[in-house]
Amino acid sequence: MAREDGRAGQARPIGSSLTSLADRVSGTGLTLLGVGVTMVTLAGLAAVTAEHDVVGDLCLAVVGGFALVAVHFAATWRALCRRSADDATELLEIVDEIGAVVCVRDAEGRYLLVNRQFEQVLRISREKVLGARHQDLFADMVPRPETVLTNDRKALTQGAPVQTQDLVEQADGPHTYFTVRHPVADHSGRVYAVCGISTDITDLMRAEDEVRRLITDLEQRVRERTADLEASTREIDSFTYSVSHDLRTPLRALAGFSEILVEDHADQLDPDGRDYLHRVHAAAERMAATIDALLDLSHVARRELDRRPVDLGDLARDVLADLRVTEPGRQVEVEVGELPVVGDPGLLGLAMQNLVSNAWKFTADRRPARIRIGERESRGERAYYVEDNGTGFDMRYADKLFAPFQRLHGAQYPGTGIGLAIVERVVARHGGHVWAESAKDAGATFFFTLLPDEAAGSVPGPSDTSSESTDPPG
Repeated sequence: MAREDGRAGQARPIGSSLTSLADRVSGTGLTLLGVGVTMVTLAGLAAVTAEHDVVGDLCLAVVGGFALVAVHFAATWRALCRRSADDATELLEIVDEIGAVVCVRDAEGRYLLVNRQFEQVLRISREKVLGARHQDLFADMVPRPETVLTNDRKALTQGAPVQTQDLVEQADGPHTYFTVRHPVADHSGRVYAVCGISTDITDLMRAEDEVRRLITDLEQRVRERTADLEASTREIDSFTYSVSHDLRTPLRALAGFSEILVEDHADQLDPDGRDYLHRVHAAAERMAATIDALLDLSHVARRELDRRPVDLGDLARDVLADLRVTEPGRQVEVEVGELPVVGDPGLLGLAMQNLVSNAWKFTADRRPARIRIGERESRGERAYYVEDNGTGFDMRYADKLFAPFQRLHGAQYPGTGIGLAIVERVVARHGGHVWAESAKDAGATFFFTLLPDEAAGSVPGPSDTSSESTDPPG
């Protein structure tokens, strides 16, 4: 058989001994022999019976029985051989259907088996290949025969698979094949051949080249966009500096001179003149507040985050303390929870300042005013909240809340229209989102989330565990 070909001179294709069985092997000869013995036995039995020889009859009966057993054995052996041949044919057909190139070569490079894909790729029939040596058939082929046989010997000597990547010339140009060589051993463990399975990865390699090209183009575009962004940032820095210095000076002059006129020359002005001066002074202060808010908004978008543990409750209490100083006559019931998080203290403080100041501002006409700051579930997630019993707003306009300069209450309440936009930017920088729930004249609640990994040891459940009253004494 093929596994003896390493010592014999002639290679035998794998499976040929089963797929082309001769009658002498398949059991036909044994069947004819059994039938002949049976016929001779029956003829002799008939002759002896005519002379009534009992011993002869018994002997002939035994011989006839053995003949019948031989006929049955021959038929069984023939059926077994046919099934084995059919199984071998089916296996070889399966190998033919494999999309990869499959071949088996012995230690001398002679082909013992090839599949249909091998024939199609190398444009040669298996009849010319089987039994022939690779170096004789493909002497001028790339990769060179000595390279192919060297890789075969590696698999034979190492007794382990060997992987290679080869460039093969085909009718439509060079193709890249990924080849795995597996050592083939007989029942005694002796490695006598190598089975090579080669997969065409040309399309994959082309796709990888395209991906690399796209990545290179993308990196170039990113560099260009980064340069544009840096230029835009420099322009914004220049504009911010101009706003911070060039606009503040004339505004301070307007506010200062209008205040001097009101204080020192009020008796020289009629009521309309004094009213105009008050309006000029108020407009200058509003403009200064708007500039400060715009600078804060620009600062939020460009500042690098300095993440550290911080308590939102402490930030809220600081804001409330400042508001209590500015309006000591206000009576506000406040509940503030312990809200440890990880984030930028400056930006989170700016967000809490705007949210708490809003709650303070829109509860000005409530008796008593109530503000609660804590953590609870809303819309299926844990969120921090600032709740008040103030004026509230119509939920139809909720989408305008966090856009700059969008004010739902007009000039009735002071403000720049930028505070909630700052809150939205701060929360987004921390990986969260913000929303509001309200009803007109029924208060409002502003919720916001932070990234889950920014929570600092908070315990599930309501966090409104501490309370503080900002009611003035007495």
